Amino acid sequence: MSENIIEIRELEKHFGGVQALRGVDMNMPKGQVTAIVGDNGAGKSTLIKIISGIYEPTSGSIFFDGLEVNVTSPLDARNLGIETVYQDLAVVDTLSVTQNLYLSREIRTGIWPFRFLDAKKMAVGAGEMLSKVGNTGLMLERELGFMSGGQRQAVAICRAVGWGAKLIIFDEPTAALGVKESAEVHSLIKRLKDQGISIIIISHNFEEVMDLADLIWVMRQGRAIASRKVGETSGRELVALLTGAES
Repeated sequence: MSENIIEIRELEKHFGGVQALRGVDMNMPKGQVTAIVGDNGAGKSTLIKIISGIYEPTSGSIFFDGLEVNVTSPLDARNLGIETVYQDLAVVDTLSVTQNLYLSREIRTGIWPFRFLDAKKMAVGAGEMLSKVGNTGLMLERELGFMSGGQRQAVAICRAVGWGAKLIIFDEPTAALGVKESAEVHSLIKRLKDQGISIIIISHNFEEVMDLADLIWVMRQGRAIASRKVGETSGRELVALLTGAES
């Protein structure tokens, strides 16, 4: 069994004449938090969209838990155990916590064409999902439109964990949150790591990266140019790597 949840070899992605990724090589250790940092246009978003099945690479290989995989859709990624929590959360404000946790995965009962949502089973399942990440303070029947940004983020995280994710990718997890809400999300992410779930974070917030990550990959101009363990680097060094002052 591989020590890495993700291994990337010579990954490239072209959009017409634009080369978004240039021979990217990365290892992301299992059960740890890996942060990917870089300026806008460095290739971070393209990389995670390939891992999560939104884009297909032009060339190169991806290994998941030691096995080479061909992720051609978000469904492929989910079937492997890869879930993504995007900055613009894929939640519906007019639906309850339970309905959002089961969005596109509803449980139905009865015989076609008389099939109905099994609200009782979904409520029980939703409660179990929330228990996996500890006390979130979420009320199952409350609509998300009446919740804070941190609570809505917690719902998206619970949904990922509840469906058996082995790897969760966070795209700017606290970009739109206040200090208190950010701290709550950080606490949730640390609990996931304690449960052995592997995590990738895309963030421009160096303080957040240094607090959460075990390993940091720096991207510049479509390349992965360096990796650093958190205890062996500093914000100053990361800035130098990002800007090309150090390589």
